[in-house]
Formats: sequence, C-alpha cells, structure tokens
Amino acid sequence: MDNQSKNLILATALSFAVILIWFLLFPPEQATQAPTPPATTESTQGDTAGTATGTASATLAAPEAKPRDAALAQSQRVTIETPRVGGSLSLTGGRIDDIRLLSYHVTVDPGSPTVTLFTPPGAAEAYYALYGWSPGGDLAASAVPGADTTWTLEKGDKLTPSTPVTLRWDNGQGLIFRQTLSIDENYMFTVTQSVENQTGAEVRLAPYGIIARHGIPPDLKNFYILHEGVVGRVDGELQQLKYKALKDLPVDANEGGALAEAFEVKRDGWIGFTDHYWMSTLAPKPGQPFTAVAKYTPATDIFQTDVRLPTMTVPAGGTAQAETWLFAGAKVWSILRQYQDQKQIEGFVDAIDWGLFFFLTKPIFRVLHWMHQILGNMGLAIIGLTFIIKLILFPLAYKSFVSMSRMKALQPEMEKIKERTGDDRVKMQQEVMALYKKEKVNPAAGCLPVLVQIPIFFSLYKVIFVTIELRHAPFFG
Repeated sequence: MDNQSKNLILATALSFAVILIWFLLFPPEQATQAPTPPATTESTQGDTAGTATGTASATLAAPEAKPRDAALAQSQRVTIETPRVGGSLSLTGGRIDDIRLLSYHVTVDPGSPTVTLFTPPGAAEAYYALYGWSPGGDLAASAVPGADTTWTLEKGDKLTPSTPVTLRWDNGQGLIFRQTLSIDENYMFTVTQSVENQTGAEVRLAPYGIIARHGIPPDLKNFYILHEGVVGRVDGELQQLKYKALKDLPVDANEGGALAEAFEVKRDGWIGFTDHYWMSTLAPKPGQPFTAVAKYTPATDIFQTDVRLPTMTVPAGGTAQAETWLFAGAKVWSILRQYQDQKQIEGFVDAIDWGLFFFLTKPIFRVLHWMHQILGNMGLAIIGLTFIIKLILFPLAYKSFVSMSRMKALQPEMEKIKERTGDDRVKMQQEVMALYKKEKVNPAAGCLPVLVQIPIFFSLYKVIFVTIELRHAPFFG
C-alpha cells in the first residue's frame, strides 16, 4: 500500500473522528430549563392582584377517532379561502382546525391530495389552534368562552385576504366576547380577541392562544439532523424540544397533572410545533411580555403549546383587546424572512433547522436560493452551487494534491531508509523526520484540507435535506 492510499485512509478516519468528537463536545442545543409557572396568569397591566385560571383544560380530549369529513361536519363552519390556504374554522370553540396547503401535494404526482396541516378534534391526528380567556378574581369559569362554546358569525361570511370575519359570544352575564380573524395571502392569521364589559363592575381576564396536537405525528422522521417537535424563541434564544423530551418533563400540579415547561418572555418570542417542512406557531406582537408554555398531558395524549398574555382589568362599560399572530403553513425561507422583517418577529427564519453549522448552512442556502432565481431550476442550482464551493475550496484541494505529490516523490528515499534501518523503528522514524525537514514536507498537509471541507459539504447536505424549496423540485428537463 503506497503512502497516497495510506493518507486517504487516514484522512477518512480523522474525518469521522472529528465529527464524533464535535458531537460529543457540542451536543445539539436543547431548551434550557426554566421555572415552571402555574396554569394561571398573574402578571397584569399595571396591577398584580388577581388570578386568571382555566387554560390548562382548554383543549379537547379526542374519543374514538372519526373520519375527517365526519369530524368536520360536527360543527358549523366558516370557509377559509386564499391562494395558498384552504379549509375552514369551526364556530364550536372558535377553533382554526381545518387547514390545507394548496401549493403542496402529498406526493410528486400533481394529482395527489394537497397537504393537510390542521385537523379537527374527533378525527385521527387532530391538530388545531384555539383562543380564549382565563377568568380572574371572582369570575367563574363558565363566564368565559371555552373549547365547547358555540360562537355566532357576527361579520363576514368567508375568511379571505380581503374579507376578515368576526365571531361573537355573549355569556348572558354582561360580558360580550369577540374574535376577529384575518389572513394574508400566505400563511399568517391575525387574531384579535376583545371583551366588552357590561356587568357594572370591573372584571379581570387573561387572553391566551393554544396549539394542540393529539398524539405524536405518524410521519415523524426521527432523523438525527432534523428537529421535529416544539420550536420557539424566547428573548433572543432558540428553544427546541422533541416530542420525547416533552414526555420526559416533570409533572406540574399547576398544569392539571401535565408535564410542562414554561418560559417567561419579556421582550419578544414565539412558540409552536415544527415538522420537516410545515409549522404552526403563535406570536404576540413584538414587545409584548407573555408566558410561553410547552406541555404534554399523558391522560389525553395531547401535546400543547400556549401563549398566555398578562391579565387585563376591564372597567365597567369598558373594552379590552389583545392581538396575536398564528402562522400555519410551509417553512418557505422567503416568506419567513418577510414576516421577520415586516412584522419584526425576531429570528423567525430560525424555525428552519439550520443546525450546529448554521454559520455555514445559512449562507449556503442564500447562494442556492440566489442561483435558483437565476437558473430557474433547483437541480441546476445545486450543480452550480457545488461548482462554486469547489472553486472556493480549490486552493485547499490544490495544496492537498501538491502535498500528496511531494510525498509520493519521496517514496524511493523512504524505501532506502527502510532498507538501511531494518527493524530499528526509532532510527527509521528519526531519519524519516529528518527527510521531511530537509525536503520541507508536512505529512499532515494532505489531510488537513480534507478535514476543513467536511463541515462544508455536510452543511450542503443539511440544506438540501431540511429546506422545503427542494421538496419535489424537478431536475432540468
């Protein structure tokens, strides 16, 4: 076996060793443990007295699963119709529980069904968003809308980018609740919750939003380079929890016996669930403090993320309202970046799993995206990107090639040293090192450039695997 072959084997072994050591020293980042607050919301606007309760039981436990169409037919519905999103919302609970992504199909066949994101309770794999109010002070739980509340359609007949809808519920005790929902041309809902107080006395309530998922998704990839589960951002820090990690959280008695982790968000943040290509997240307005909660309830097998806003004091004759965003759609980089820039949802593009080498995967994707815009085909863009990377790495590859060539040129001298020293290994090593020094050859120079290239090409593979822009993308011709 010549030295060139040995160097290749050594480079391969060192490459695997570097990757192994990297993951041992720098394991994938997990969400840090934060103090777990109770299910009540005690922070208020200018006043800390009073307690709001009720969010822990706001979701619905699914009985025996029905066909999806049958579950949809169980309640009155308002149609959702946009260029990218189709479906409906339920007047029962005011749930957004029927979302289909019209731009994406289940398989490469354009005649296959479009991707289903949200599914109503009662059907298998239920997945939906729900909004409500937690009662505070002496206010009874029955005085606020819940998961079974039947809302009336007060304004609008179809939810489109140009026509919002308003839902109304009168509790018969002097409180009138409204939900105004609008949607843009992509995947962002704006939900404005309001309460009108006609009781003759001040009341205290706390608005919340919930995304609930019944059971672990059946199409979970469980691949080591891909995060699936809870994703969020808390005051500048990315938080990630896999479904298994949720099940391993400690039991919180204040969350109705659920396993929960809470994050007190003071400045900015969002939280929700991410799949390989799809995502649903709740995001309050920037600068709005809130409590973000990720939880799992074993009794009902429901995974849940909550956004709980501070308790509001509504004076007699007054009105209070809260506005939050719900993203429910595909993790398209350009769309996420648009929301990040225009709505100032900080770090929203980080919902895409860029991984540990984010400092490489992000610029690699930017170049790939740029080339796709120029060439109009993702296959050609990948080929072009590969040429660009190889061009950038050419000096390293050339240095490696030159080093290997010089090592190969020294083979006759190496053989003479072996014959001269015989079995004296120490003397042989000394003469070999002296030869390297004399000829100014570094035996490691052929391996180090290869090691530098490994993270770059791993990052290229990561980008190709996780980004939706390459999903079902055709090759040229």
